[in-house]
Amino acid sequence: MNFYKLIGRITKVKNAYAHCDIPCGIYDPISAKIAAQTVLKMTMKIEALTNNSDANSLTRFIAAKEKHAELVKHEIDILWHDYFKPEHLEKYPDLHTKVWNTTKLAASNKQNVDSKSAGQLVDSVDEIASIFWATKGIDYADSVAKIRFGA
Repeated sequence: MNFYKLIGRITKVKNAYAHCDIPCGIYDPISAKIAAQTVLKMTMKIEALTNNSDANSLTRFIAAKEKHAELVKHEIDILWHDYFKPEHLEKYPDLHTKVWNTTKLAASNKQNVDSKSAGQLVDSVDEIASIFWATKGIDYADSVAKIRFGA
């Protein structure tokens, strides 16, 4: 038996899952962007269903939409708690509000099926991504967003 497994059984220690509590210094809002785009795509697929005969697809679309909305919240929280610093807030005083609104939009998209709201989520993640990259001196542009989205 593995030593760590034995210790875990004896002490009843549970695994902790985190992104960058070390911190590793690897941050990128692209995960949140892809998740937000998935929320939008699933919302569009749900809205496009013409009848209830395809309950399996509907169930899968809803599950994917909710999973990715939660992922947006998680990824934005990582940036907020682990990356952004007081000097970023000084330079971008609306950052707190943008983060708060983005996580609220993600929660709303879990609860509802509204492509306009899902599109706003993508835009909101892009605003945070723009600020994130600006803190590194880079002008943000997601030049492959439409291709990734499948447009």
